[in-house]
Amino acid sequence: MKYNIAIIPGDGIGPEVTAQAKKALDAIADTFDHHFTYTYAQMGACAIDATGNPLPEETIAVCEASDAILFGAIGDPKYDNDPNAKVRPEQGLLRLRKSLGLFCNVRPVKAYEQLIDRSPLKRERIEGTDISIYRELTGGIYFGEKHLSEDGQVASDGCSYSVAEISRIAHLAFKEALSRNKKLTLVDKANVLETSRLWRKTVTEIAKDYPEVALDFLFVDNAAMQMILNPKQFDVILTENLFGDIISDEASVIGGSIGLLASASVGTDNALFEPIHGSFPQATGKDIANPLASILSAAMLLRHLNLHKEAELVEKAVEKSLELNFTTEDINPESAFGTSKVGDFIADYILNPTDPNRNFQNIFVGQSTII
Repeated sequence: MKYNIAIIPGDGIGPEVTAQAKKALDAIADTFDHHFTYTYAQMGACAIDATGNPLPEETIAVCEASDAILFGAIGDPKYDNDPNAKVRPEQGLLRLRKSLGLFCNVRPVKAYEQLIDRSPLKRERIEGTDISIYRELTGGIYFGEKHLSEDGQVASDGCSYSVAEISRIAHLAFKEALSRNKKLTLVDKANVLETSRLWRKTVTEIAKDYPEVALDFLFVDNAAMQMILNPKQFDVILTENLFGDIISDEASVIGGSIGLLASASVGTDNALFEPIHGSFPQATGKDIANPLASILSAAMLLRHLNLHKEAELVEKAVEKSLELNFTTEDINPESAFGTSKVGDFIADYILNPTDPNRNFQNIFVGQSTII
């Protein structure tokens, strides 16, 4: 099979971790006789520095022509620390989501056995946690009308949603629940917000098409508390843009490392896959960034292309790296393995899944079979 994949390395550690995800994809291509054609494009601070635009038109064209997009990270301190900056890296990502119609963000949250003791939450609370969070991505307050009074004393941000915007992601979330434990939780603030009342009314109506799925509701403040008290109660969470941004970041602490959290942003015709950890400028160029979230993003990309066996092999490689403690220092402070070595191990395991000890020895002495 032949696929066109757009790669946007982005800012900070983005290029480093994306390079490791590409190693995994190359190993999958060799193992399963696929052909991946990669086209690189710019977005974020690097694009501003090169073109003055956080999202050049060429990048949109590359993404539109691809079967899937692998993205690294976005952001730079020189923009983060300047409240007066008119052009910001994040504007590029927001515009790309809107341009490609990437209305649905999917974020898996899983408590890996090997990392449970690293979580700030107690083992008995999080063991067995496996959540899929569906966040609406192109509507709500992030894209509403913004206003600042002339005297700078009053500001407002508008929030609006339509039944159509709610319905299209709700159907995806219900279908995901059907393939899992058949439970969906809508997170809203329907006791206060009119948009939340529309969400609740619309989702309740759609639920009639999915009688096998149990639907319940939580106000966002209670949901934030329940995510800490008893995350195992959740299966699929569905919510709007702002609430999803907060809830999904809160959930990221469950697994013990933000370096293992991948995400997908999906539309009707396009899909983008990225780690959630951000650009982490403090680690840039030091070969210490954890590439596993980017590699798991590549696994989500493969699943999107209906390459399910291939995705499972990538996920098994990640689990093996955790099992053997072949990780970067954020997971194991005593680790001698850098970003590129972990990427090499993953690729070697994909090529030789029946001989993990050989993989370990090859990488340890710098003899990766990947060229």
